[in-house]
Amino acid sequence: MTLRAATSADLAAIMRIEDRSFPTDAWSPETMAAELASPHGQYLVDEHEGVVIGYGGVRALQGSPDADIQTIALLAEHRGQGRGRALLRALLAAARERGAREIFLEVRADNPTAAGLYLAEGFEEIGRRPRYYQPDDVDAIVMRSDLRRQPRAADEPEEANA
Repeated sequence: MTLRAATSADLAAIMRIEDRSFPTDAWSPETMAAELASPHGQYLVDEHEGVVIGYGGVRALQGSPDADIQTIALLAEHRGQGRGRALLRALLAAARERGAREIFLEVRADNPTAAGLYLAEGFEEIGRRPRYYQPDDVDAIVMRSDLRRQPRAADEPEEANA
């Protein structure tokens, strides 16, 4: 598994995955390009045999106490292999590196696999946003995690006074 920082050169590959993963509410290429260029976030891509097969992003302003997972998506044929978990953990590490102590996300209520991953990784449900995902009228489950209690990667330094 190869995770690396996404660049503007990855936009077309990311958009192919975005459109396949979220057919009714995919982000526009312009929105995704702005996300990739923003200094307030970190986007990663997952490559398999030189091909981008997944991506994820976190918005974490340097020094801010909270962060947001923006998105995680993998091509269907590469799901269930631990790649989504690896992307999530790398995004959590990026948020911690920027000083975040809490992290939030929204997940579609009709995606129990993703919700289960987030629960297994220490997130808790804190609310719902009715009919958040349009045009499908699907609720968003709002989740939160305390980054100070998240397990750290082997190469990630411990935070002082955590």
